[in-house]
Amino acid sequence: MSSSSPLAGLVVAGGYSRRFGTTDKAVARLAGTPMIRLAVDRLWSVVDELVVNCRAEQVPTIRAALEGVEPCRFAVDPVPDRGPVAGIRTGLESVDHAYTAVVACDTPFLDPSLLERLAGLAGGVDGAIVRCAAGHVQPMGAVYRTEAMRRACIDALIHGEPSVVSAIGSLDLETVDEDELDRTALRTFESIDTPRALEAVTIEP
Repeated sequence: MSSSSPLAGLVVAGGYSRRFGTTDKAVARLAGTPMIRLAVDRLWSVVDELVVNCRAEQVPTIRAALEGVEPCRFAVDPVPDRGPVAGIRTGLESVDHAYTAVVACDTPFLDPSLLERLAGLAGGVDGAIVRCAAGHVQPMGAVYRTEAMRRACIDALIHGEPSVVSAIGSLDLETVDEDELDRTALRTFESIDTPRALEAVTIEP
């Protein structure tokens, strides 16, 4: 747990993981450890509040995967599987801190030092994100002003915008260019979406 940064962490885990078949990817094991636990253990080193967004039926298995992680709160989707924008909105409604690092449950290699860097840039604006060389941004593995992002998600849902990129379009965000980051930081955005990807992944940073 961070003792110096007033930062919350939100892990978004509420999707149905359809490409994973019958397995919930949040608790699929990489090197014997559930992916969400790998992500949370890294996230917890730089936050002092942790919220997990998921569906109601996921709570028992995710709670078991996160045994010993205290305190950890669950923000359960009132309507299951409405997409990441709805999940982020639900999660942020349970957050007490002004800024929140928002990450996906299937990113076990997220880099705590990158999140600290983004948190440092986010102060005074609505957040900080990484911009890729191709021009698009990484909306997960980012730090947002909690209330601004919550309202942006509400607006996106009202207007039928399903993507997180659409939701953040109105926010005042600082950016870090991808070419400024080393391989360890870039692995923050390495998501594992299928069983084949899980089998192929290397655990070395």
